[in-house]
Parts: sequence; structure tokens; C-alpha cells
Amino acid sequence: MNPSTLPPITLSSLDVRRLEALLETPGHRDTPAALALDQEIGRATVLAPENMPANVVTMNSTLVCVDDVTGDTHPLTLVYPRDADAATGKVSVLAPVGSALLGLSLGQQIDWQAPGGRPMRLRVVEIRYQPEAAGDLTH
Repeated sequence: MNPSTLPPITLSSLDVRRLEALLETPGHRDTPAALALDQEIGRATVLAPENMPANVVTMNSTLVCVDDVTGDTHPLTLVYPRDADAATGKVSVLAPVGSALLGLSLGQQIDWQAPGGRPMRLRVVEIRYQPEAAGDLTH
């Protein structure tokens, strides 16, 4: 995707600190997923956790996306790699869709290709839980 067409994103300074530490670990450093996430962090507006709008996808947020191409609904939770579990809808921030969803606001969408090359247009339609809005800064 052309950087000029990327939607604006907002990240929590707490998430940024934790994600930057994750990206420095030997298992993730310099991988394509880490480089993509680092680019997302670099273009984000960063706010203190207590100033995060409740309508933004942060780490450990539970949200619902709709694929505007197929109409399929996808409930998921954005998690750190160690907590990822596709069977329960826990998507790693290092998965392409995870890093793309991080920082999006309610109503924003991203275009990406699913495994196998199928185009998707995911739109955030609901944020069921956001740690910052719930006052849970231990996530």
C-alpha cells in the first residue's frame, strides 16, 4: 500500500514502549513482520494511555471487523505474539493483519491480502474492549 494512502493511526505510548522492546528481541529483530510493525509505529501519533480515545484499536483490544469485499464479520483480539491463538480469534500484532489494524479508529479500513492472495478490505465496526478505556494499563 502506498504510504500516502494509509489511514492515520494513533498509538498508546505504553504500547509503543512494549512493542519496541518486542522488536528488539532476537527472535523478531529484522524480520519482515518486525520491519512492517516498526514502520507503523514510526508513522503513528503517540498519546499517553490516559489520553487514548476509546474508539482506537490498541494492544489487547477486542474488536469486530467487517470485510467489505465479502461481508464477512471477524471478531478478534489484537495480542502480543506469545498470546496469539487463531482458534480463539487472538491475532498477533506481528501478523500482517494485526500490525495493519493497530491504531485504527472505529470506521477506518485497511486493504490487505489474506493468505492465498485474496483481497480484503477490513473495516473496524466495533471496539468491544479497549484496555485504556477500561483503565487496565497492565495489559
